[in-house]
Amino acid sequence: MAKILGRMRSELGANYVTLILRSPRPGDQGLMVTVGDVTSEGLISYHSHYYAMDPFIGLPSEKVVTTSEIMSESRWVASPFYQEFLAPVDVHHLMGADIRTDDGVECRLRVCRSLNAPDFSERDKAFCTLLLPHFKRAVHLHGQLDLIESERRLYAGAMDRLMVGTVILDENGRVLQTNAMADTILRASDGMRIANNMPHATHAADNRELQRLIKNALVRHGNQKVAAVVDAISVTRNSGLRNLGVVVHSVPLSEWSEGTSRPAAVIYIRDPEHKAQAPHDIVRQLFSFTPAETNLAMQLANGLSLEEAAEELGIRRNTARAHLRAISRRRM
Repeated sequence: MAKILGRMRSELGANYVTLILRSPRPGDQGLMVTVGDVTSEGLISYHSHYYAMDPFIGLPSEKVVTTSEIMSESRWVASPFYQEFLAPVDVHHLMGADIRTDDGVECRLRVCRSLNAPDFSERDKAFCTLLLPHFKRAVHLHGQLDLIESERRLYAGAMDRLMVGTVILDENGRVLQTNAMADTILRASDGMRIANNMPHATHAADNRELQRLIKNALVRHGNQKVAAVVDAISVTRNSGLRNLGVVVHSVPLSEWSEGTSRPAAVIYIRDPEHKAQAPHDIVRQLFSFTPAETNLAMQLANGLSLEEAAEELGIRRNTARAHLRAISRRRM
C-alpha cells in the first residue's frame, strides 16, 4: 500500500499522501499509512488531539473534493487545525475522499500540497477518482483478511486450550504451520516427530498407516468430486505413556486456490496426558457452579474417575460425591 501511495505522491506533486484505514477515537489511535516526510510526533499529535478538530471529515462517499470546495480560503487558514497542525509541516492544499464499503468499512484518502504549490486541479481530482474503486476493493479485502485472521486466532486459541495439536500440510505433505501444542508434542519425539519437514510416527507400523492416511487426504484435496473424509489412528509412544490420538482430515480445494503452498490436509493430535484448560471462571458462569463444584467438574471432564478426582483435589470421596450430586441437580 505504501508503494502505491508513494507513486500517487510523485504523480500529484504532493508532500504527503495518507490512507486512514481506521479513524482515531478515544482510546484507539486508529490505523493509517502515510508517505512523505512525516514525523512520529506529528502522527501522535494527530491521533491524540487534532483528529477531533479535523474539518475535512464526513465527505460524500467516493467523491474527491478539495478544501476550497468545502470552506473559504480565509476560514481554512484561520482554523486551529490548519494553524496548529498543518501549517507547521507545510501543508496548505488538501484533497481527499472518503471510501465506504458495503460491509461497513470506512477509510479516508488524503493528498497534501505545500503553500507554494498550486491548488489541486480538475485533472488531479479526475486522477484520484479513477483510483477510488481500486482503493475500495483493497479496503474490502483488507477487512475480509482481518476478519479471517481474527477467526483464525480465535480457533487457534480454542485448540490450544483444549490441548489439541494441529499440523497443517501443503499439497506435498510438507508442514505449513503448527500450533503451540503440536510443537510441544512433536518436539518430544514420543510417538510422532517431524523429519524433512514432514510428519512421521516413530514406530514403523504406525508410520506406514499415518503416511497412508496423509496420502489419502492429499488425494481427496485434489479431487473436488470426492467428499472430505476424516481418518483416525492411535499412535504408540516409546515412553509407555498412553497412545496419541491422531486424526487426519483433508482440506477442501477452494475455487480460487492457486499454487502449492496452500493447506491441503490437517492433522489433529491429542495427547491424553495433557489436560484441557477451560477457564474456571467461564465454567462457573456457564453452569452456576460453586468453586468446589467447578474444580471437580474440570477433573471429571479431563477423564478422571470420581475417586481419582477426589484424590487429585485432596478431598474426601464423600465430599466429592456430594459435589457431584449438586452438579447433577444444577444440570437437571
